[in-house]
Amino acid sequence: MKKTIALTMGLAMTLMAGSALAADKLTLQLKWVTQGQFAGYYVAKDKGFYKEANLDVEIKPGGPDVAPPQVIAGGGADVVVDWMPSALATREKGLPLVNIAQPFKRSGMMLTCRKETGITKPQDFKGKTLGVWFGGNEYPFLSWMNHLGLKTDGGPNGVTVLKQGFNVDPLIQKQADCISTMTYNEYWQVIDAGIPADQLVTFKYEDEKVATLEDGLYVLQKSLDDPKMVEKLARFVKASMKGWDYARQHPDEAANIVLENDASGAQTEKHQKRMVAEINKLTEGSTGVLDVAAAERTVETLLGGGSDPVITKKPEGAWTTKVTDAAK
Repeated sequence: MKKTIALTMGLAMTLMAGSALAADKLTLQLKWVTQGQFAGYYVAKDKGFYKEANLDVEIKPGGPDVAPPQVIAGGGADVVVDWMPSALATREKGLPLVNIAQPFKRSGMMLTCRKETGITKPQDFKGKTLGVWFGGNEYPFLSWMNHLGLKTDGGPNGVTVLKQGFNVDPLIQKQADCISTMTYNEYWQVIDAGIPADQLVTFKYEDEKVATLEDGLYVLQKSLDDPKMVEKLARFVKASMKGWDYARQHPDEAANIVLENDASGAQTEKHQKRMVAEINKLTEGSTGVLDVAAAERTVETLLGGGSDPVITKKPEGAWTTKVTDAAK
C-alpha cells in the first residue's frame, strides 16, 4: 500500500514538474513567404533563443493570399508582422491592432523605373503607369501620390495604377514605367533579369520623406489586457531581437537558416544572402522599442493624403511600450 502511494505521489510530482516546464505556445504570422526579411525570427527559433525564453513559437509564412490582420482577427495567430500603414488603416476600420515592437527602423520601399521612360524626378510620374502592390502595401504609395497632387484614376493629370503581382514582370515586359520594389528583394530581381543598374532610376520612400514604418509586431488589444500574455509577449520580443542581433553578426548563417526553413525550396542561397545583408541595414540600431516620433511621422504622412487620405483621424492606442518595457 505504502509502495503504491509512493509511486502515485512520484508520478503526480513528475507530471506537475513536466507541466511547470512546458513551454508557452505562441504563433507568429509573417507578412510574406519565408525569406531573409524575417531572418531574426527564424534565427531565434533555430538557435534556441525562444526555447531559452520558455517559448514554443510557431512561425507561419505568409503569401499573396494571406492578410495578417485577417489571420489574427480569426484567431490564427497571437502576433503578426505588418506595416504600420496597413495596421492603422485596419485599426480605423474596427480591428484593434496595436504595435508592441518595431524591429525595422528604416523603410526599404521604393519605385524602380526604366531610365528610358525619361523619369528623373517624382513630378515626372504624371501620365505614367506605375506598378503597385495591394493587400495593404498600397497605402504608402497612395499617400505619396496624394502628397504630389497626382490622382490615381488614370486621368491625364494623374497616374495609371497597375495592380502589381509579387514579381517584376511589368517592368521587364514594359507594361509599367515604374514598379514597386524593396531594396532587399525585387530591385535585385530586376538586376538579375538583365537590366543593369545604370539603366534604372530609383526613388526611395525614405529619400522622398514619405517613408512609413514597416515590419512591426502587432497584437490585438485584448492580449495587452492580460498580464500573463504581456509577460509572454515580452519574452518573445526579447528573444526575437536577440535573433535579429545574431543575424546582423552572422548574416550568411542567418540566410542559410532561412533556406532550411523554406518548405517551398524556391529561394536561392545567393538571393537570400543578399537579402539578409540588405535587411540588416534596416534593422541596424533597433532594440525593438518603437520610435514614437517615427510613428507620428507615419501618421502625419497618411493623414496628409489630400482628398483621399489613408486614415482620416489620428489613432489613439495604436502603439504601446508595455511589452518592450517588460522585456527590459
